[in-house]
Amino acid sequence: MDLDDLDRFKQLDTLNMLGEIDGLPDQLQKAWDLGQTEPLPEVPEIHSIVICGLGGSAIGADLVAAAVAQSIRVPVIVHRDYDLPAFARGKQTLVICSSHSGNTEETLSSFESALKNDCSIVVISTGGELAKRAEAKKIPVWRFDHKGQPRAAVGFSFGLLLSLFARLGFIPDASKDIAEAVAAMKKSQEHLNVAIPAAHNSAKRYAGQLLGRWVTVMGAGILAPVARRWKGQMNEVAKAAANFEFLPEADHNALAGTLNPPDLLMPHTMTMFLRAPSDHPRNRLREDLTREAFMVEGLNTDMIDARGKSPIAHMWTLILFGDYMAYYLAMAYGVDPTPVEALVHFKEAMAKT
Repeated sequence: MDLDDLDRFKQLDTLNMLGEIDGLPDQLQKAWDLGQTEPLPEVPEIHSIVICGLGGSAIGADLVAAAVAQSIRVPVIVHRDYDLPAFARGKQTLVICSSHSGNTEETLSSFESALKNDCSIVVISTGGELAKRAEAKKIPVWRFDHKGQPRAAVGFSFGLLLSLFARLGFIPDASKDIAEAVAAMKKSQEHLNVAIPAAHNSAKRYAGQLLGRWVTVMGAGILAPVARRWKGQMNEVAKAAANFEFLPEADHNALAGTLNPPDLLMPHTMTMFLRAPSDHPRNRLREDLTREAFMVEGLNTDMIDARGKSPIAHMWTLILFGDYMAYYLAMAYGVDPTPVEALVHFKEAMAKT
C-alpha cells in the first residue's frame, strides 16, 4: 500500500472521483449562486417542511436540516421512504423532492403523494421522470448539471436547499457563511490533496489506519449528519464496512457495547470522533469522556477537528476531509472509487419484481 503512488491512483480511479472531490468547494459555491436565480413556488405561510430523497440527495437534506436547526422556526423532516408522513397535506406543508437522477422510485412516490395531498412542492434534480412530471404540473424545478454519482453532488443537494430556505425567508441570508466555508475548504485542500505525501497528509494517514478495520464515526449536533456522510462515503467509495453514531444518543446505548466480542473489537475496529468549536459544551465533554471510555477498554480511537469560523465551515471542512480519506482508503484497498455495482444490481432486481 503506497498512498503516494499517483500512477496507481490513475489506474484505479477510472472515472476521476478525485476530480469530483477536488471540485467540491466550487460546487458548493456554484449551487448557492444557482439557487439565487431559480423560480420560487407561490406558497402561503408554511407550517412544516418535508424533504424527500435517498442516498446522496438525502444526506444534503440532513446537512441542511442540521445547519438551520438553530434559526428556522418550522420543523424540517427528511423523508427516506415511499409516500409521505400523514401530517404532510395542504399548501402549508412544503414538500421538496430531491433526486439526482430524477428517477428514484421512492421520491417519485413521495411526489405523487404530495400532489394528491395538495402540498406546496419544489423539485431539485438533474432531470429524469421527476422533472418531467413536475414540469407537466407547472411545479418549480430547480435543475442542476452534474454527470457523476449522486454522492459527488452533495454540494448541489446542500447549496440549493439552503438557498431555497434563505430566499423563502425561513433563515437569514447565508452568503457570507458559504463564502467562508468555501475559503476554509480550499485552505484545507493545501494539506489534503493527492500531491501532498502521506507523511504530511492527515487524510492519507487516517486512511492507512482504517485499512482492515470496521469503522464507527461519531458526531454531535451539526456534525451528526457529517458522521453519516463519512459512513456513506466509506461504504460507496472504499466499498468498506462502516457505521455512524450520534452523540449524546450513543452515551445511552452504544457506550455499553464496548466489551464483546473482544477478539473482534480490540484489533479490528476504529472509532473516530468528529469535533468542532461550534459543538455544545456538554457534547464536547461527552466526546472526550466517551473516547476515554473506549480507550480504557483498549479500543482504537481518534479525534478529527473541523476548520473555519462558522458552523457551516465546520461542517464542510469535515465533509471534505472525509471524502479525501474515503478516497485514499479506496486506493489502499485497490478498488475503483466510483462504481457501486452492489447498488446497481439491487436496483435492477427491484425493477424486475
